[in-house]
Amino acid sequence: MKKLQNTLYITKQGAYLHKERETLVIEVEKEKAMQLPIHAIQAIYCFGNVMVSPFLLGFCGENNVHLAFFTEYGRFLGRLHGTQSGNILLRKAQYKIAETDPVPIARNIIAAKLNSSRAVLYRRLRNHGENKAVENAVEQISYTIRRLQKTETLEANLGLEGEAASVYFSVFNELILSAVQPDFTFDIRSRRPPLDPVNAMLSFLYSVVGNDIRVPSKPYLI
Repeated sequence: MKKLQNTLYITKQGAYLHKERETLVIEVEKEKAMQLPIHAIQAIYCFGNVMVSPFLLGFCGENNVHLAFFTEYGRFLGRLHGTQSGNILLRKAQYKIAETDPVPIARNIIAAKLNSSRAVLYRRLRNHGENKAVENAVEQISYTIRRLQKTETLEANLGLEGEAASVYFSVFNELILSAVQPDFTFDIRSRRPPLDPVNAMLSFLYSVVGNDIRVPSKPYLI
């Protein structure tokens, strides 16, 4: 059974993290705000002006606690993780396939993404009733998934991924409940910088999840 541990998001500017025996201590304005046992923590995400003691850095490495740093606005800066394990023969085989025949790998990754996008739209229909725009988007993404099975180049894969993303985001506003509209709406995907609260939220989550995927350690909940 997979052990699920906590992920800490430190967003308070000026916070100071340090080690005290086998625990993590979080101080704000030189006063203890929280103290947690290290075995209950899987990852720590620090945003902006958050200070970490050198002893805690080593402590996190020893206990395989992932530590990542972001700007105050969520742009990824860097990360620290402890010792790694893996099968070098497996890695070599993976790299060889990626170099010699990358199309099936790309096809499978994109197909998984499109299936997930479609599942989100299906959930919208299941939980909130019929919606013609969402139903059309589901049909278009399903058609793209079928076309994806026949691609022969990376460029074709990327083109179909782009088409499906455009369809998905064209109905993204339908996924936002009317109770939080019109103050929280989505018109178009924008990045660097995101131009509205929804895009800011999406960019933040992409940054966090992207960093999580890159960490070569056991999975944990976010």
